[in-house]
Amino acid sequence: MDKIFYNQASASKLSWEPSWFGALFIDDDLTKKVKEWQLTHQLTPDGLVGPMTYRRIWTEREAEIDNYVPPTPGYLNSNSWIVHNSKFHLIEWPKVILWTEPEGLRTPRGNYYSYSGESDRTPSIFVNHWDVCLSAESCARVLSNRGVSVHFCIDNNGTIYQLLDTQHAAWHAGRTIVNRKSIGVEISNAYYPKYQDTYINRGFNPRPLMSGIEVHNRILDPFLGFYPIQLEALKALWRAVHLSLGIPLEYPTNQAGNLCTTTHKDTRSGIFSGFVNHYNITSSKIDCAGLDLPLLLEQTKSLKLRTDYCST
Repeated sequence: MDKIFYNQASASKLSWEPSWFGALFIDDDLTKKVKEWQLTHQLTPDGLVGPMTYRRIWTEREAEIDNYVPPTPGYLNSNSWIVHNSKFHLIEWPKVILWTEPEGLRTPRGNYYSYSGESDRTPSIFVNHWDVCLSAESCARVLSNRGVSVHFCIDNNGTIYQLLDTQHAAWHAGRTIVNRKSIGVEISNAYYPKYQDTYINRGFNPRPLMSGIEVHNRILDPFLGFYPIQLEALKALWRAVHLSLGIPLEYPTNQAGNLCTTTHKDTRSGIFSGFVNHYNITSSKIDCAGLDLPLLLEQTKSLKLRTDYCST
């Protein structure tokens, strides 16, 4: 592979510059500096600025911005909706912003499978991701630059953004068969403990520190967990999707009947119906390690449903 040509194409598509890695030009010196940066960030040192390297360095650069202003939650009332095939469905959560609203986050055309004008798509899998970004807005920008997509983002303050009508199939799971049968959410979380101070400096509480978490049969280094408000928003979203689209409140299990914490054959093949983590689909992914699907889904089942609204 011509690494110089690859990085030229990557810089053009993703809008990064050699200076981000301490280089002047896209040349062999840049390739060397990218390798050095990747080594210090536990990435494969191939010298290529691919999607993972780009996402990591974007988050690191964002953390250095000192004039951060929290976004204004622009749609805060008790009558909230998510959208499937242009129909509105109730979600019991007061902070939902649709892509059509002024402060909405949008998915560019061409970054998803469009099923406009067709009969209702019937997704059977809901995939949970974390974005390794500092905010939902930053996540949306990264996804857009990479030419991929997701249906929902959950921000640090619990705001749910819907970026794409769930009638369409987002490019989020890494496998076409799963993309076509699923809905995806990115839960904002920069993951690495070094970003804890960044959250605090931006006015957020410290994130919980997760340790001793196993995925793909190995114990991960300590990492940042989700805010409680994000988990409450996630359960509200799960319940809304369950009630409106019929995705069962089930999770993938191993032979012992416990939560599967590695790839899951039926999920990878699109046979499973229920709520999964990204690592159940791809062995190279670890999100959302530590997300207690059995407990959270059980809590979701017990949520009280209001009856003063109905889908339209």
